[in-house]
Amino acid sequence: MKRLLQRACMACACLLPFTAAMAQSATTATVAKPPDRRIAITFDDLPWATLDPDTPLPAHGTVPPRIAAEFTRLLQAIKNSGAPAIGFVNSARLLVHGQPQPDRVEMLDAWLDAGLELGNHTATHVDLHAVGTQAFENDILACDAVLRPLLAKRDLQPHWFRHPYLRTGRTLQDKAAIKTFLTRHGYRIAPVTITDSDWIWAAAYAKALDRGDTALQAKLRAQYVPYLLRMVHYFEHRSTKLLGYALPQVMLLHANALNADTYADFVSRLHARGYRFVSLDEAMRDPAYQRADTFTGALGTSWIHRWAIAAGWSWKFYDGEPTSPKWVIDLAGVPAYSE
Repeated sequence: MKRLLQRACMACACLLPFTAAMAQSATTATVAKPPDRRIAITFDDLPWATLDPDTPLPAHGTVPPRIAAEFTRLLQAIKNSGAPAIGFVNSARLLVHGQPQPDRVEMLDAWLDAGLELGNHTATHVDLHAVGTQAFENDILACDAVLRPLLAKRDLQPHWFRHPYLRTGRTLQDKAAIKTFLTRHGYRIAPVTITDSDWIWAAAYAKALDRGDTALQAKLRAQYVPYLLRMVHYFEHRSTKLLGYALPQVMLLHANALNADTYADFVSRLHARGYRFVSLDEAMRDPAYQRADTFTGALGTSWIHRWAIAAGWSWKFYDGEPTSPKWVIDLAGVPAYSE
């Protein structure tokens, strides 16, 4: 019996290094496996953010040459990236004195010719919280009346709707009414999980372009992309904290000159971080997007934050969100509390 015990101990001793090695290998494999990072990129305010008759600096008549060149650069950067993208249209940006302008419509045609998608962002970028559901629905239909025929020429239909300002209703009743209305007209709500203040940076960049200040333009470009990456990292971390995994993200950008001049760099850095670019349709297949959104505040906040609120997380969950530097906010000429 003693001899049998000795042999058993010796066998165990021999197995221990093998077992430990196997355990270490399994642990290493688990640690080494990267998260499945996916992201859908969306652009608001097509055909171009400053082609809006209601802005303080409207672009009347034909598309100004600088804007036409900026749009071409953005479209080329998106095409070169090989990544899908969807643009959300404000149809009033196509109009001058109430009439559609061929060169503005051609911008959307070029977008579609590049194999990119278009969605509805209301005609005039109207605020649901300010005008109420009936006026909001009318503005959705006004955009639909322009967007649907444009897509029909390619045997396509619009499927996605994006709320301006990400304001989705001041009451649960308003939210439900708009969702029902959209469903009836063949639309799904396009949420946003990665929000950012690219519009502030873009306003600053536009001023640098107006001044012809190439050094300031370069400084803005150099700091803007790391800012976007910080936003991506922040919301990736929050989705992992809330859901337990890296959610396929939906990121909001705008059709503007700064994104035209930095998109290639941004995409390259996301690739380096292990991100795959997917369509909005693919991202939305994740079950997290079936979670309840009961947020009724005016803040255009991420759906990750909305889900956390619905799940009863404390406000500490939202701490640490990156902000734009003061010098960029000051240059843009927007109030300090704009973010």
